[in-house]
Amino acid sequence: MTKIEYKYLYNINSPADLRKLSLDELPRYCDEVRQYIIKQCAINPGHLASSLGAVEIAVALHYVYDTPEDKLIWDVGHQAYAHKIITGRRDAFTTNRRLGGISGFPRMAESEYDAFGAGHSSVSVSAALGMAKAAKLQGKEFKTVAVIGDGSIAGGLAFEGLNNAGSDKNNDILVILNDNNMSIDKSQGALNNYLLRLSTSSRYNRLKQGLWSALSRTPRLLNLCRKAGNAVKHGLLQNSNLFESLGFRYFGRVDGHNVQRLVRTLQALKGINSPKLLHIITEKGHGYAPTRENLSVWHAPGCFNPETGERIKSASKATRLQDVFGQTLLDLAKMDKRVVGVTPAMPSGCSMNIMMAEMPDRCFDVGIAEGHAVTFSAGLAAAGQVPFCNIYSTFMQRAYDNIIHDVALQNLPVVFCLDRGGLVGEDGATHHGAFDIAYLSCIPNITVATPSDEWELRNMMFTALQSDAPFAIRYPRGTGRGTEWRNMPFEAIEVGKARKVRDGEDVAIFAFGTLCADAEKVAEQAKLIGVSVAVYDMRFAKPLDEQTILEVARKFRRIVTVEDGILRGGAGEAVVKLLNDNKVEVPVKCLGIDDKFVEHGTVAELRNLCGYDMDAILHAVVE
Repeated sequence: MTKIEYKYLYNINSPADLRKLSLDELPRYCDEVRQYIIKQCAINPGHLASSLGAVEIAVALHYVYDTPEDKLIWDVGHQAYAHKIITGRRDAFTTNRRLGGISGFPRMAESEYDAFGAGHSSVSVSAALGMAKAAKLQGKEFKTVAVIGDGSIAGGLAFEGLNNAGSDKNNDILVILNDNNMSIDKSQGALNNYLLRLSTSSRYNRLKQGLWSALSRTPRLLNLCRKAGNAVKHGLLQNSNLFESLGFRYFGRVDGHNVQRLVRTLQALKGINSPKLLHIITEKGHGYAPTRENLSVWHAPGCFNPETGERIKSASKATRLQDVFGQTLLDLAKMDKRVVGVTPAMPSGCSMNIMMAEMPDRCFDVGIAEGHAVTFSAGLAAAGQVPFCNIYSTFMQRAYDNIIHDVALQNLPVVFCLDRGGLVGEDGATHHGAFDIAYLSCIPNITVATPSDEWELRNMMFTALQSDAPFAIRYPRGTGRGTEWRNMPFEAIEVGKARKVRDGEDVAIFAFGTLCADAEKVAEQAKLIGVSVAVYDMRFAKPLDEQTILEVARKFRRIVTVEDGILRGGAGEAVVKLLNDNKVEVPVKCLGIDDKFVEHGTVAELRNLCGYDMDAILHAVVE
């Protein structure tokens, strides 16, 4: 990284300060912001490459628009680091994603400049349209801009918004398509190919660039651009422009790293009071050479040396649970030709890329489209395949109707592998997988498994393959406990059967998932103070091992349930209901996440705040 001295960075504390710079000073300011993001993310990890690619967009938008009166919506919000730095959070950026610090995503509660929160993708067009309609209803004249990038345009919700917004020529909304041909991994699908063709039509772009150059210098040519736009597009492109067909005036392509041209373009578009889309071409990780080695890794690289780009890797040799999934999926696929993999734009994030490398024809990256991923899996299952559909727990929420209507109702053998179940740490409230046990357990026909270690995850996938019914396996982000799994033969696990891992006489802990390891450690601590604790690896949140639960309840003087998820509707409540239905009276303490959203911080910090770390479990055992 080439160092530059900060000439403007510490003098810009708001968009109003930014607007005092001349157009010629903006490129230097962009370089300073980019260097500052790299420096801070090197020691305080975050979403690096996406925000590096959106620096000029953020600077140009705040330079042209009267924020916070005008509304900017960032989609996905991990592009918005420059936006945060410009809007008075430069110094607070050192606390980004830390407990008590600012969020890594836009949050309405954090700043008046964050017009709408967006931790999940494809929400911006719908939200911006709602704001534009509100402006008209209230007699206000603020502008709304939706910045949609990192593959978010492929999400179905984005097209629902575009379809609605383009139906009324009086909708004053600007959609900025930040096209970098990437989400976390390389973007997939026909829309991506269309955008590439649209961006590389040489005749179209030569003429369009000439029009834009003239327009930026002569506003009177705006009318010419309006009249000529459709004719140019229809004449020079093989097919009509998709966005024009949806009722948007399409402008592009524009170099997203030429901040001066971006400013002139936005100034011209600001006067068009109808639906319009500006297609901007950017480079993810722009300005930092090491990102070119592997953009998927540099999406969120962890700590690194900012000078050399050398990543500082953890000394732990424990296996990530996502890699257990990835390797096991490949092993199962080799055993059974029915096995296929499905993921919505997360092949490296969930490690399905392990199977993709050997069996690309049996893995499907469907893009950022969780609902489609589930129903596509249902179609595969209906035709005789056994799809393993891997979706992060928090993103599976977006496909809830598809789970119920398309999979469970028809009792199709789709295996849902929910990565990032439970608290995920620094990504915060939008990304915690807090609700999966609760939202899945109430659906008929579906099994909900909670493996405690690598070996169980592997064997639950094997068990799911035999089940011939909907089967969900949820596991957390990070590493396992070091259990041997690679060279172990597959073993089917009896569905709904718990496992006693430690005997005891006084108190029983029912542990759901990887918290079983903490429960075992707590039992050792309790022994030192004279409390005998039994530990049960419950394995399944649904169906519960009713026989074991009732037997234990009649033997022990106290039960503690522990789960890495929301308590309301969770596994602990199901245990209490079972005991109540059978008129078994025994005190039960349920530990997990209370009825609230959990902020960002390390997993250890958040478990402590939520009251289910090892100290809390020990307290519940001995109180």
